[in-house]
Amino acid sequence: MENFSEVLALFFVWDNFIAIAIGVFLGVVIGAIPGLTTTMAVALALPFTFSMEPVSAILLLVGIYKGGMYGGSITAILIRTPGTPASACTLLDGYPMAQNGEAKKALKMSLYSSVVADIISNIALIFFAAYLAKIALNFGAPEFFWLICFSLTIIVSLSGASILKGFLAATLGIMISLIGLDPVYGSQRFTFDDYNLMDGISFVPLLIGLFAIPEVIDFYQRKVASKIVINASGKEVSWSEFKRCFKTIVRGSFIGVIIGAIPGSGATAAAFISYSEARRKSPNRENFGKGEIEGVAAAEAGNNGVAGATMIPLLSLGIPGDVVTAIILGAFMVHGLTPGPLMFQDNLSLIYALFIGIMVSSLFLLVVGLGAIKYFSKIADIPKEILFPIIVMFCVYGAYAVNNNTFDIWLMMGFGVLGYIFNKTGIATAPFLIGFILGPMFEDNLRRSLLIGNYDMSIFFRGPIAWFFITLTIVSIIFSVKRWLSYRNK
Repeated sequence: MENFSEVLALFFVWDNFIAIAIGVFLGVVIGAIPGLTTTMAVALALPFTFSMEPVSAILLLVGIYKGGMYGGSITAILIRTPGTPASACTLLDGYPMAQNGEAKKALKMSLYSSVVADIISNIALIFFAAYLAKIALNFGAPEFFWLICFSLTIIVSLSGASILKGFLAATLGIMISLIGLDPVYGSQRFTFDDYNLMDGISFVPLLIGLFAIPEVIDFYQRKVASKIVINASGKEVSWSEFKRCFKTIVRGSFIGVIIGAIPGSGATAAAFISYSEARRKSPNRENFGKGEIEGVAAAEAGNNGVAGATMIPLLSLGIPGDVVTAIILGAFMVHGLTPGPLMFQDNLSLIYALFIGIMVSSLFLLVVGLGAIKYFSKIADIPKEILFPIIVMFCVYGAYAVNNNTFDIWLMMGFGVLGYIFNKTGIATAPFLIGFILGPMFEDNLRRSLLIGNYDMSIFFRGPIAWFFITLTIVSIIFSVKRWLSYRNK
């Protein structure tokens, strides 16, 4: 009871509520602007927290993180331009829904899925922090390798009718991800002696180019895109639709929690894995990619389920789960706090005050999200002749802002042309994106495993976790091939 009263005294001050509200609002706004990442927003906000109380400072940054996770889906759905990398999966069904006059329904389902997943992620953080962190601690390079192999089988599920085209796109994505310096020997790979490529291909220019620019090219080439009216004031999500998607939301949330608890995995991978699992199990799997509301629910549940879970290794072990929590770790240290097991002994009241604040942030996300849908949806009412030049301007700014390098603008345009070619030839962009994201992780864990095992292949079969993911990978491939054969026979 002594601790409980201290927790209440720490949390129930106006500064904490104001910090959460401002954080969530800024996160949603910045997340909805293509090119401005949540990581950038949290990093810019960090210096403003130095003079704040520890609880308020951490809650401000967490609020930005959670708001940014949802905000990226707004422009992904309305204008096919993901505000954040994690929302790239949302546009696969969100944008087709908007084209079909169901933009409001897609936005609302995105919000509800985000809030439910956020709450589940927060509950996992509060009740299972120590247990999940212990599991994550058992992951070595071989276990990560097989986890990534399982993730790469998503390619089969997202390739549509042609597995060959899917693997072609994924292979190209993996090859492009290898551009830069060799992580072990430091030698150049595919750089053509251009110093701009030595750091590899920046993700934001690739993402913007792959999804936003093809729409612009298509508009000016066909001159009929203005006939497609995106109505953001359409139907609401019905109770029956939400009920149908609820199981998918819960499953995606737990996928996000598990992946978020593993340091370095990321929300983007969680969104695609959640989307793939939803497609595997859905009776409407053929409608995925064409405007299936369950696809929007799965993608948003996956990436928002990560938000609270990334705090699990941070608070329990002092290991940040991703780049954003690494910045939050810096905020802890600025205020003289060291996350880890000792923190639960020395600052238990502060941790539980943070837990309360993180739960409250989910309610703020719902309120701010509803307001954001109301006002941001006005984007859809802008005539395409005016909207597309504005989109190009934001694309150029977003590509340039990452590294302050004009070379990234040319990269963005190049990937825009590639995305346009993909659209015209029926090659899915999702396998390419998955290959690009997972390529470096695949290579890194493969080479680390071989070095650890002194090039003995038995290192890849060393424990139950590895065998678990080996089994999942084999089962995933078998079911995907069987489904493709069935599709082909039909």
